[in-house]
Amino acid sequence: MPYMLSYLLQILYGLADLFVIGQYDNVASITSVSNGAQVMYMFTVVIIGLAMGTTVNIARAVGANDPERISRTIGNTAIVFVLLSLLLSVTLLFFKYGIVHLLGTPVAAVEGTLDYLTICFLGIPFIVAYNVIASIFRGLGDSKSPMYFIGVACVINIGLDYLFIGYFDMGPSGAALATVISQMASVITALVAILQHSSVIKVSRSDFKPKCATLHNIFKIGIPVAMQDGFIQVAFIAITVIANNRGLDDAAAVGIVEKIIGLLFVVTSAMLSTVSAVSAQNIGAGKIFRARATMLYAMAISASFGAVCAITLQFVPEVAVSFFTNDVHVIKLGSEYLQGYVWDCVLAGIHFCFSGFFTACGLSIISFGHNFLSIIVARIPLSWLASEMYPDTLYPMGFAATIGSIFSIIICIVVYRWMLAHGKFVELEY
Repeated sequence: MPYMLSYLLQILYGLADLFVIGQYDNVASITSVSNGAQVMYMFTVVIIGLAMGTTVNIARAVGANDPERISRTIGNTAIVFVLLSLLLSVTLLFFKYGIVHLLGTPVAAVEGTLDYLTICFLGIPFIVAYNVIASIFRGLGDSKSPMYFIGVACVINIGLDYLFIGYFDMGPSGAALATVISQMASVITALVAILQHSSVIKVSRSDFKPKCATLHNIFKIGIPVAMQDGFIQVAFIAITVIANNRGLDDAAAVGIVEKIIGLLFVVTSAMLSTVSAVSAQNIGAGKIFRARATMLYAMAISASFGAVCAITLQFVPEVAVSFFTNDVHVIKLGSEYLQGYVWDCVLAGIHFCFSGFFTACGLSIISFGHNFLSIIVARIPLSWLASEMYPDTLYPMGFAATIGSIFSIIICIVVYRWMLAHGKFVELEY
């Protein structure tokens, strides 16, 4: 539940920005915030994916009762991500014009998108810091603290959205500034919590010295997960580009639906992270059966929730879309796209849980592989094909993600059954 609430609150960042900008500004501003938030979310999930290497390694060390490994992992993680955040911030600021061009951003939304991305790129160190600290707490088995950190940030973000967008009429710049300031607040809250947990989190100066073995273990798991999440977001951005080329209304509709789907994926994403952390602890303790059982229960929870959402939104899609805009045409297009897309909530829950389990096993490369193949074989090409064949509706485009998930599930089942047949799980005892 804390995982779910944390993801929900994180999604509310983007939803709050989109909701407030929709109340006070025009479709161009909605598209600016939507495009900018999509880019930021891509880099955020890559950071979260890379930090998964920290979560899993700490969790396995906890299961094996190895406090020295926990300390080394925390210290090395801190050094790596400080350097990474600074490099990422400078690099993205340099390439911001190219990024906006690659998005195919409609002319009316270019200036707003640039303003949004400039401010958010400057705030990347705070975004990275929060997600890394959260990964450490989750690896230790504390999923509540990150929920509190993001809760503080979410409340501040919503208040500042109304202040900057509503009162000061700052448009997309106000939405970005609210996001960065609220992330800064979450980091400060997290650092205070670390000081209060000094008896649990014990890190000495020597732990900050890079250790090849420790970094290898972090990157072995983190890099494939980061690449997997990055490619998923590339697929979303590719679809955004396809929508942008169809026109401003289509772009706004797709942007809104992506936020709604992100909200519905809260349970699915929470199950993935839960399976990764809990299964890793059980693997570290040599309890392979419990690690597998965690995955199966999580699948049942996620798929059931997805089915309820998918069936419900077949009847009232316009209610969800109209929450973010009053434009009748955008509501119509968004409703069509949502009705097709929402079925992915059922299937994604299955392959997400497989991915969490493979990651806990130290085989995150499998998770990367099936996601990469589904993106290049189904999601992107089918979205483009549907856009070309059905220029007057977004409904067929929504099914591309669903077909991609079916492809991923097939691969995951084949790999899992192969591991069972060849006794590979026995070798995972830590």
